[in-house]
Amino acid sequence: MTRKNWRLPIVVLCSCLMAPALQAQEELLLHRAEKAVTTVIVHDIFSPPVASRIYMYSAVAAYEAFNVAGSPNASFSIVCRDFHPPKKGAAKIDPAFSSLYALMYTSSRFVFSDSAMLDSLRVISSAYQSIPSTVKTASVQWARTVSDSVMAWAAKDNYAATRKMKRYSFVKSPSSWIPTPPGYFAAVEPYWGKLRTVVINPVDEYRPQAPLAFGTTKESAFYKQAFEVYDASGKMTSSDSAIASFWDCNPFYLNTQGHLNFATKKLSPGGHWMSIAGVACKKANASFPLSLQAYLFTAIAIYDGFISCWDEKYRSNSIRPETYINTYIDESWRPLLQTPPFPEYTSGHSVISASAAEVLTVLFGDGFSFSDDTETPYGLPVRSFGSFREAAEEAGISRFYGGIHYMHAIEQGLFQGRKIGKAIVSKTFLTSLKN
Repeated sequence: MTRKNWRLPIVVLCSCLMAPALQAQEELLLHRAEKAVTTVIVHDIFSPPVASRIYMYSAVAAYEAFNVAGSPNASFSIVCRDFHPPKKGAAKIDPAFSSLYALMYTSSRFVFSDSAMLDSLRVISSAYQSIPSTVKTASVQWARTVSDSVMAWAAKDNYAATRKMKRYSFVKSPSSWIPTPPGYFAAVEPYWGKLRTVVINPVDEYRPQAPLAFGTTKESAFYKQAFEVYDASGKMTSSDSAIASFWDCNPFYLNTQGHLNFATKKLSPGGHWMSIAGVACKKANASFPLSLQAYLFTAIAIYDGFISCWDEKYRSNSIRPETYINTYIDESWRPLLQTPPFPEYTSGHSVISASAAEVLTVLFGDGFSFSDDTETPYGLPVRSFGSFREAAEEAGISRFYGGIHYMHAIEQGLFQGRKIGKAIVSKTFLTSLKN
């Protein structure tokens, strides 16, 4: 299947209004805008699930604002039928500018540092000084109208209701998750599995196998998988630790020095894959429309992946390796990475990485090699991959090297993510062409 056979048809209006130099840099402006969104998400320290929600709704707004031709095939409502886009009026607009505006403006409505997002929006807007003022004004109005429709859709996703649910109570059971050092933080988003998904429905159909039966004897499968984590930490190579560090993606790493505690902020796992989508677009010299699709469907894969994974995490409520190993194997053991504050099964990074990899493989092809420079701002080197699936596999195994997941949670997380990614492909790209 060639790319042009499955790409959602997008009609570009008013391209004649843009100077050639501006047209040439629009893709770059989109990538800069997405990076600006990530920068604010990192600054505001949103948890990985919440970050995925910001990425998804802002990507929908950007995509829908660009599709102004009135064709049902070009609307996101074909992908998600409970989204009701506004109807475009007769005023001429610049679709790319409107898309960029919708992306930044919508993002600003989800974050705390909205002023920083709007500052970035003003910088992007200045690149469009060459278009007529009437077109620019109409483009801004269209972007805001689209953003309003996205926010109305977002208001019904059950997020607000989960803010009002009772505080999570830890289960007093040897097999259950409890907070871990050094921060002993409260449970992150225990009700995230109740949010409305975009594509996968019902969530139950995407559950993995059950976690291994809990056991504490050396003959039990659960003990053996925990000992595997413990044993591997003592045989860690520099390559293993480099992989663990590269994919750490801990948005709130707690540094402890005596009585002094301070946080190091980094991008989330979802942010890492949104960055990979941008890396792929730039390598492929992807057009503005194709780049929009890459960001949109990567964001959907991440968002639906987190909902499915969190549904399983708080359902199975499995104990983390750090707690189990300290209790039954070695009380002084510590993992290479800080253990995240939520249950172990399945591995969230494995789920969303595999899901995003399936979408990006359809967009750019199997065997699409790329060099991932996402972590260079955090002092880590570039890593190269022969495919998106290879990157997803490494992201999964990084959690084993980091000592925060059992291998079963990684393997089943990758399985869960692939299933989600394939569903997103079959229920969006393919069915869109049939409608």
